[in-house]
Amino acid sequence: MNPLALIAEDEAAIAEILDRYLVREGFRTARAQDGQVALDLHAVLRPDIVLLDVMMPKLDGWAVLGEIRRRGATPVVMMTALDQDIDKLQGLRMGADDYVVKPFNPVEVVARVQAVLRRTAGMSPDRVIRLGRLEVDPTSYIVAVRSEGALKPLDLTLTEFRIIEFMARHPRRVFTRGELVDACLPGEEVLERTVDSHMSKLRHKLKTAGLGDVVSGVRGVGYRLDMH
Repeated sequence: MNPLALIAEDEAAIAEILDRYLVREGFRTARAQDGQVALDLHAVLRPDIVLLDVMMPKLDGWAVLGEIRRRGATPVVMMTALDQDIDKLQGLRMGADDYVVKPFNPVEVVARVQAVLRRTAGMSPDRVIRLGRLEVDPTSYIVAVRSEGALKPLDLTLTEFRIIEFMARHPRRVFTRGELVDACLPGEEVLERTVDSHMSKLRHKLKTAGLGDVVSGVRGVGYRLDMH
């Protein structure tokens, strides 16, 4: 089945142009005119990629991106009229896969969408992630370790699950504490050092399950999952 793109854009003319160009390239499309509808459609339709405007009614793009990242790893391309480095950094830090600035060439946007889908192929939000003896099931919220042919589930909090799932999608990548806060604790008033507390408990549980020190701290940066 052709990939489904969710266009979250409150300006009808822009949404129509993107829709037309995406359909011409073989995409299926759905549209949302505000942030809440975008999240509702994301939950129901499970699109392959989201084109997400920053400035939208009800919920802005940052809030929508944060919730999408809590749910999984659906690729997201941010769209905004703000051509400032700080906005780009915020989007990428919160987990956006790419970023385009208005006014844009719709042909280029479609090319970016196709490139993101190629880069993230196989990283469906529903796919069970297997790294060595570790298995992470995003649908059932279960993390388990394979031992002597059997899977032994770990007793994790929701935050611990979000952290290990997020890191498992990008093994061996170093994540800053800020990135982990934005992706795993969005919308919550927490300090970056709070991540250290959650990480300490998660590392202990993984070690007790027999995986050893698979989560390592990188001095002055953050944390890395040393599995592949």
